[in-house]
Amino acid sequence: MVKDDQVARSKAIQQRTGKTFHFATRLLPQRVRHATYVLYAFFRLADEVVDDAGDATPEEQRAELERLRAAAKGEIETDDPVLSAFSEMREEYNIDDADVDTFVDAMLTDITKSRYETYAELEAYMDGSAAAVGRMMTAVMDPEEREQALPHATKLGEAFQMSNFLRDVREDIDERDRIYLPQTTLREHDVTDEQIRRYEMSEGFTNAMESELHRTEALYREGVAGIKYLPEDCQFSVLLAAVLYADHHRLIRDRNYDVLSATPQLGRLRKLTLFARTRYHWMWTKDPEAVFWRVSSVSHRGSTATGPGRHDGLPAR
Repeated sequence: MVKDDQVARSKAIQQRTGKTFHFATRLLPQRVRHATYVLYAFFRLADEVVDDAGDATPEEQRAELERLRAAAKGEIETDDPVLSAFSEMREEYNIDDADVDTFVDAMLTDITKSRYETYAELEAYMDGSAAAVGRMMTAVMDPEEREQALPHATKLGEAFQMSNFLRDVREDIDERDRIYLPQTTLREHDVTDEQIRRYEMSEGFTNAMESELHRTEALYREGVAGIKYLPEDCQFSVLLAAVLYADHHRLIRDRNYDVLSATPQLGRLRKLTLFARTRYHWMWTKDPEAVFWRVSSVSHRGSTATGPGRHDGLPAR
């Protein structure tokens, strides 16, 4: 059984590195919340091997990720509280070893790969870095309609990741020389890597960002449609996470797609406001999709949305 000190260590990692996700995680029931802290902490441990490598060589990074993989799957002993907690959880919740492998393989990709030619190539990477995360979260929540929930959890995980990619363009190029916007999208709009490296805004970059925002919002529509398949005591937290992550799109549009001069960030007051509005509408109807369309900045109909618009019979604010 996962110990209290292991949960506390994992929670501290989430509080420090994933403030938006932590905000929503706190609303999960304890049976899922503690497991989610451990999941997230494991993801961050692996992510930091490649994102905060310091002087480590690629060979040393690979060796460390393989050590994390083996410990997470219970193949070797570990004194790391997060890894040992994850290994116990993997067995308790029947988390598929294949998802652990797919996730670690994606982290290995980050060691040497910094550009993605097409969205299909990026999507293959996200199957490990995001979709596998969604599948593991689904295993922890243990819904009765698991097969119906899984495809939507995959899409929602990808949507969260894409929102992060779109928000973090400057940070990724500046700190890691990575560009997660597909090269085909950039070329279609006459945007070069050098232009991004110089933080140079242009009409082409604006159009490229808009194109990828539309693609990402289609993922939200697919993902949110499956929240109803999750246990009732988990639905609101996942819905709120979707509302919060999608609100980065509002920030990006408010800045006329300029994510090169600075990284858009949700402030605490905005998070609290979105929480209050989401909770209010949730009280009227326990329909995750209806509340998402009412509160979020993503359009129900697939067109560009500059703010929330009513697409249902919910009461006005």
